[in-house]
Formats: sequence, structure tokens, C-alpha cells
Amino acid sequence: MIACGALAREIAALRRANDWPHLDVKCLPADLHNHPRRIPGAVRDTIRANRGKYASIFVAYGDCGTGGELDAMLSREQVERIPGAHCYEFFAGSDTFATLADAEPGTFYLTDFLLRHFDRLVIRGLGLDRHPELAAQYFGNYRRLIYLAQVDAPERIAAARAASERLGLAFAHRVTGYGGLERSLRTVADPAPLWRS
Repeated sequence: MIACGALAREIAALRRANDWPHLDVKCLPADLHNHPRRIPGAVRDTIRANRGKYASIFVAYGDCGTGGELDAMLSREQVERIPGAHCYEFFAGSDTFATLADAEPGTFYLTDFLLRHFDRLVIRGLGLDRHPELAAQYFGNYRRLIYLAQVDAPERIAAARAASERLGLAFAHRVTGYGGLERSLRTVADPAPLWRS
């Protein structure tokens, strides 16, 4: 499986919990999200470098801002990926995510990964540590923050609430578990060992 680095911890947890030693995982850097045009090429190069080593390859990436380029490349390479536009959708489920987005289009979403790296990716990444006045420009059209929790932990909920307060957004959370990520991994990992060494 070729996966987004933002899913590494979750995939490792599912792999351990479900006893999938035959599932080899290669995670690409999560920082590719800052440059979505690079995602299709990085995934393609990884597919081609590993095609002869495995009976099957699966991609655990959403579209992640590639504008359909990831799916076009995967179609050419004849490789499937997890369904969904982004991790928010496959953790929450397509129907639930659509309901949340329709209820408040101005929603900023957090996953466990983004919460763990909130200061680095959001505060420092957007320069809010040096220029806090930019928060109004970046988040002026947002109304709420929803924490889509993969693990139900009070300290994480408290940290997500603090993040919403820091951005001046209303707070909500939903425990999604691993959602569509787990379902997709079961589809490729449970039926039979797909990977050969």
C-alpha cells in the first residue's frame, strides 16, 4: 500500500489490531499536501518502483487537492485508491461529511494527525506565530472547527477545543474512528495475502 504520511499512525494501528503482517506500507511525506500537484508524480514513481515486487498495489490517498490528476494517473497505472476527496470524508463517511459540509460550509476540520501537528502546520505553517493578525484573513470565512477524532481521548478533545478558541471558531467534535480507511484496508488486506516479498 502506498499511503499519505498523514495516515501513517492510523494505518499502523489498524495493521497491528487486525494482524495484517502481509500488508507492506510505504508512506509518502505528509508535506506533499502543501504541494498537491506533486502528489500524482510521487505516487506514480512509487508505484513504478514497486510494481515488480508485489502482486497488488493499493493507494491510501484522497484526491487531496490534485484536481482529479491523482485519479487520472491511477487509471493509467491501473491501481485503485481509497474512495473520497480527502481524509475528512473517508474518516467521517461520505454521507456524514456531506451533511456536515452542507450544514456549515465554513467549517475547518481537524483529524488526529492535524491536531498533533497543529502548531507546526497551522500556526507556524501559516505564519500566525509571527503575524497573528493574518488569522482574520485566513479564517475569516470559517465559522466552526470540527474535530473528527479517530481515537476518543479527553485530552485530544481539550486540545482541539483550544485550537478552535485560538482561531476564534465555534467548536464541535465527532468520534469517527477509522471510518472508510478501515473499511478500505479490510477490502484489500482481509481476503488473502496480496503482498509477496
